[in-house]
Amino acid sequence: MEISRSLAISSWIAMAIVLSIAPAGCFYLPGVAPADFQKKDPLMVKVNKLTSIKTQLPYSYYSLPYCKPTTIIDSAENLGEVLRGDRIENSPYVFEMREPEMCHIVCKITLNEKEVKDLKEKIEDEYRVNMILDNLPLVVPIKRLDQESSTFYQHGFYVGAKDQYSESKDAKYFINNHLSFLVKYHKDVEMDLARIVGFEVKPFSVKHDYEGEWMEGRTRLTTCDPHAKQTVLSSDSPQEVEDKKDIIFTYDIEFQESDVKWASRWDTYLLMNDDQIHWFSIVNSVMIVLFLSGMVAMIMLRTLYRDISKYNQLETQEEAQEETGWKLVHGDVFRPPANSDLLCVYVGTGVQFFGMLLVTMVFAVLGFLSPSNRGGLMTAMLLLWVFMGIFAGYSSSRLYKMFKGSEWKKITLRTAFVFPATVFVIFFVLNALIWRQKSSGAVPFTTMFALVLLWFCISVPLVFVGSYIGFKKPALEDPVKTNKIPRQIPEQAWYMNPIFSILIGGILPFGAVFIELFFILTSIWLNQFYYIFGFLFLVFIILIVTCAEITIVLCYFQLCSEDYLWWWRSYMTSGSSALYLFLYATFYFFTKLEITKPVSGILYFGYMFIASYAFFVLTGTIGFYACFWFTRLIYSSVKID
Repeated sequence: MEISRSLAISSWIAMAIVLSIAPAGCFYLPGVAPADFQKKDPLMVKVNKLTSIKTQLPYSYYSLPYCKPTTIIDSAENLGEVLRGDRIENSPYVFEMREPEMCHIVCKITLNEKEVKDLKEKIEDEYRVNMILDNLPLVVPIKRLDQESSTFYQHGFYVGAKDQYSESKDAKYFINNHLSFLVKYHKDVEMDLARIVGFEVKPFSVKHDYEGEWMEGRTRLTTCDPHAKQTVLSSDSPQEVEDKKDIIFTYDIEFQESDVKWASRWDTYLLMNDDQIHWFSIVNSVMIVLFLSGMVAMIMLRTLYRDISKYNQLETQEEAQEETGWKLVHGDVFRPPANSDLLCVYVGTGVQFFGMLLVTMVFAVLGFLSPSNRGGLMTAMLLLWVFMGIFAGYSSSRLYKMFKGSEWKKITLRTAFVFPATVFVIFFVLNALIWRQKSSGAVPFTTMFALVLLWFCISVPLVFVGSYIGFKKPALEDPVKTNKIPRQIPEQAWYMNPIFSILIGGILPFGAVFIELFFILTSIWLNQFYYIFGFLFLVFIILIVTCAEITIVLCYFQLCSEDYLWWWRSYMTSGSSALYLFLYATFYFFTKLEITKPVSGILYFGYMFIASYAFFVLTGTIGFYACFWFTRLIYSSVKID
C-alpha cells in the first residue's frame, strides 16, 4: 500500500506540474477556449529562432539585422522550449484582423560590415526564419512537382538566397525583405468573430525605391503599390546584401475565410507524412512478433512441457545422474553474477526509463502532448524521469537484496548518479560547444541549475525512498538451492558464443522499430513535426514483446547448452539493439543530412550516443526481466531432490 500510494502521488504531482508550466492555450481542455478575434482586433506576430538543417544550431531572430519593435519582450517559456533553443519574442509585424494591407513599410536598415557578414553566413547555411501567430507556426506552401493538386508546407522562410550562377568568391547574396502573409480564418456564423486557422507566407527579395527623402511613416515606395488589391512588385532586381546599403522591409497581409474549424487547424501542418509507410512499419513489426511468438510458444508448450514431464518422472539415482539440458545447471542458475551491483543499477535505471516512456506515451496518445503544446513533450519527459526515481530505487534494491547485498545506501547512490551523471557530463560538453558558437540553443546557466536542482532535490530523494521501501521487503527466494561450488561450463558451440548470440539478439528488436525511427530522426534533425503517437505507442508495445521473446528464446538455448551465466547476457542480448540504432543513426547522418560543420557533427553524434545509451538501458532491462521471469518459472516447475 505504501508503494502504490507513493507512486500515485508522484504521478499526480508530475501531471500537475506538466499542466501548470505549459503556456496558456497549449492545451485545448474545458475552460481553455481558443482565441476569438473581432474585426479591428490587433494581431501580433511573434518571432522564434532561426533554424538550419545544415548546422543544427539555432540563433535568435534579432541576431540578424531585422526590424525591431520599440521594446523587445520575451514570451514566457517552459523548460522544454528552453532546452529546444526556442526564443519567442514580439515583433513589429502587427496588423488588424480582416483588414488587408499592401506594401506596408516596417523599417529601413543600413547594413554595416559585420551585419553583411552575418547575413551572408546565414544565407549560405540556408537558415529559415520562424514566426508564430496565435500559436500557429508560419509555413511556406510549396507545390509538389509530381502532383499538381498536392501542396506541402515548409516551416519558416529562408533568410535569403545565393546567386548560383556567379563565381564562388564573387557570389551575390539576396535577402527576403518583402513578406506576403496570408491569414486564414474560420468565421462564426452567428457572431462577428473569427478564429485563426492558418498562417502562410510567400517571401520576396525586392530592391525598393522611394520618392524624395526618407520620412518615417510617410514615405511612398515606387516599387510597390499600397492601393493594389494584390501584391504588385515592380522592382527589376532583388535586394542584394551589401555593405553600407539600405534595406527596406515591407509586408502584405491578406485574409482568407476557410472552412477548416479551429479544432482541426493543425491537421494541415501534421498530415504531411504518408500513413501507409507507418502501417507498413506496424505490419513489419507484427510479423517479427508473430515469428518470435511462434518460437516461444513452441518452446513453452512443446519442448518445455516435455522436458518438465520427463524430469519429474525420473525415479532412480542412475536416471537422475543422466540428466542433460537446462535442469542439469539448476544448482548454479541463480548464482549471483559478476558485477552484480552494476547490474542492479542498470536494471533500476531501465525501470525508471520504462515508466517515463510509458506514461509519456499515454499522455501523448490522449492528446496532452500534441505539437501545438510547444516544448511540452520534453518537459513532460524530464519531469516524469525525475518522479520515476522511486521505481528505480525500489527495483534496484529488491534485486540487490536478492543477491544477498547489505549496503543498500551504496547501491542507491549509484542508481541515482551513474546514468544521469554520464548523460549530464556529455550534455554539458555539448552545451559548451553550442555556447561557443553563440547559438540560442545553448542552455542558460539558470536552466542548467534548475535541472541540477530537479536531479538532486527530487530525483535522488525519491530513489532513496523507493530503495528504502524495496530493501525493507523480504528478499525474493530462489526456486532451487544454489551449490556452494560453481559447476564447470562445458565448451560451447560457435553459435553459442556470447558475442555472437548477443549481436544476433539485438537485430530483431531493432528491426521492429527502425522504420518508425526514420520518422523520429527526421522530426528531430529536419525540423518537422512528429504527431503519430498512436503508431509510436503500438511500436513501443511491439518493441517490448520482441525484446522479451528474443531474450527468452536465446536464454533457453543457453541453458540447454549447460551455460548458466545468463544474468548479464540476458541484459546484453536485447540491449545490443542500441548498437544497431547508433549504426543506423550514422547511416542516416551520411545519407539524409547535409551537415558540414564539425561542431554540428559532434552535436549530432553526441546526442545520438545519449539516445542509444538510453535505448540500451531500456531494452536491456526489458530483456532481463523477461529472462528473470522465464528462469524462475521453469525451475519452479520441476522437482529437485
